[in-house]
Amino acid sequence: MIEIISHRGYWKKGEEKNQAVAFEHSFNLGFGTETDFRDYNGKLVISHDIADAYSVNSDEFFGIHAKCNSNLPLAINVKADGLQTLLKSVLSKFNISNYFVFDMSVPDALLYLQHDFVVYSRQSEHEKEPAFYDKCAGIWLDAFVNRWYDADLIRAHITHRKKVAIVSFDLHKRDPIPLWQYLKDNRLHECDDVMLCTDIPEDALSFFNS
Repeated sequence: MIEIISHRGYWKKGEEKNQAVAFEHSFNLGFGTETDFRDYNGKLVISHDIADAYSVNSDEFFGIHAKCNSNLPLAINVKADGLQTLLKSVLSKFNISNYFVFDMSVPDALLYLQHDFVVYSRQSEHEKEPAFYDKCAGIWLDAFVNRWYDADLIRAHITHRKKVAIVSFDLHKRDPIPLWQYLKDNRLHECDDVMLCTDIPEDALSFFNS
């Protein structure tokens, strides 16, 4: 069955994105999450934009994850280069195994691969050929304007033993239902190797279960 994760936590108000309340909400409802990692004053923090003193510390984030359900998947969006040592340390500290890192620069991604992180490569209409495809564990599949990919592409990745994390259209302020219906029509929602990242995980779960 398709795995649904929240985008920057499961938030109801914009100011809750990447905040403890959104992570608690997501994890308590059984949804893993995508979130953004940066460094601030030598520490690892959660922030999509430039980090500041109010950014959630990584220990707080992983503590919430452990308290709610430490088996839920984490999609770690790397927003700054050179975080390998800090991230490796905190993943080890909290015994995190169900995760992947993605969205870093290609040179930085190679370092993650060298340090045995679980790495997903990006693919979109602007990046038709995923970098380091033979070495990555999965694909972060995006469509910034329209759905340019088809079910055969997703199945091809799965055949090559890659998991596929699909960006739901709502992340780009578009109606997600056409994408969800396409996945359902092609029975991709029945596949354990497919993940959907969305701002509205409860709606997605209800849709795919109906």
